[in-house]
Amino acid sequence: MADDDDEGGFGGLYEDGHWAWDENTRGLIFVSDRPPQPVEAIQILAKAPTGTIEFRDDVDLIEQIRFRRRYQRKLKPGQADVITCQDVKDIALYTAPVHIMSPMLINMLHLPTTERFIRALILYSAYYLQIADEMANRIIELETKVRTPDCEILENQFRDNLADLRLLVAKEYSTMLIGGSDTRKYHHMGPAKKRRSLSDKDARLFETLLRMCVQIVWLALGRKSFNQIELEMNRIFKSEIFNAVEHNLQTGYISKMTKEEQAVLLGHCLRHDKKLNTRSPLMNEVFCHREIDYRMMGLGVIKTQQMSPRLHYMLQAIAGPEDKLVELGVVVGILGMPRSAFDTMLRPLPTGGEGKSKASISSASGYNSKSTGSMQKSKIAANKLYPDVVLPRKETREIIFPPSFPDEPEDIKPCSETQRRRWQTRLMKLLHPHGR
Repeated sequence: MADDDDEGGFGGLYEDGHWAWDENTRGLIFVSDRPPQPVEAIQILAKAPTGTIEFRDDVDLIEQIRFRRRYQRKLKPGQADVITCQDVKDIALYTAPVHIMSPMLINMLHLPTTERFIRALILYSAYYLQIADEMANRIIELETKVRTPDCEILENQFRDNLADLRLLVAKEYSTMLIGGSDTRKYHHMGPAKKRRSLSDKDARLFETLLRMCVQIVWLALGRKSFNQIELEMNRIFKSEIFNAVEHNLQTGYISKMTKEEQAVLLGHCLRHDKKLNTRSPLMNEVFCHREIDYRMMGLGVIKTQQMSPRLHYMLQAIAGPEDKLVELGVVVGILGMPRSAFDTMLRPLPTGGEGKSKASISSASGYNSKSTGSMQKSKIAANKLYPDVVLPRKETREIIFPPSFPDEPEDIKPCSETQRRRWQTRLMKLLHPHGR
């Protein structure tokens, strides 16, 4: 059976250790008695990953059973059985090529800052694909219709919504870059920022993290429009000039956009400097000369009083409990949807029936590979996997800065320590199959 064929003879999660009471969490925690493994001892990347990095998308039935038994998140008593960000991360980690994995990457994926970052990316990418479809349809309609002032008003709303969602991504990314909050020990100059810069190590980590995030977003959006997602994510992190994916694919997708599409999808916070002075579109959003609600910068981290419906939507999307998303009408891809409607690899079941087996064979899902036809515009079907993102409108009143900014921290939900340990243990077994 699958137990006999497990990776490296993986035993149990709670082996060679003991339980102890933790005053901070007011609960029992598992303390390993194994000698600590230095993180850098099994760092296997010599340089930043280049070229195509392929994740497995053909996991067979036996591997799905193994994943469900060994690595799938287990429900706690009373917990709703819905898809969480952790579930999507688990699929990406299970199907990732071993050569890009590292203990540091696994640890970083299990930080609250990184989880907010990933959820903001899912929200932004879903809305970007939605508006790209909308703009494509509007350009087609212009062949038989005349533009009116109302067209520009609506398109400006699309543009501002995309800019605000990019800002949600940028605020978490900025925290990661400066080594703030829980990302401090992952900074390339050390937690105190006093040692020599490890720029090569930093490049490896963030290049791999970006590729992992592309995969997570693609999975969370129903395995559709992979190339569109990858191109846009590389553009907002690296700019048009340094978009390596576009250099490889040579799609020319930006030059093929009409000026109306560019104005909406790219926004107006663009700076065309010389190459050495180029900023990524994410950083341009942070330093953009436009009216920005300062409260957005602290969403999920600092408590804000009297939040607008728009801010509340964004807060729930990036930091709210996943089991409340559907109830609140907040759309973050497939997050918050019942797991019973999906198979083990988070592909939707044909009927979504409760009694069907979650472990279904990949070929039975009816989905095309991401490599075929993924550059076509995502089609709006009658039976969409998840609803459209509908952001509440901005407040019409002027935003006034208070005498002092709020500094009361939010109650930040930690990531699953159990899952983090599972993936660390699996990686060690894969890299050292004959070791302890």
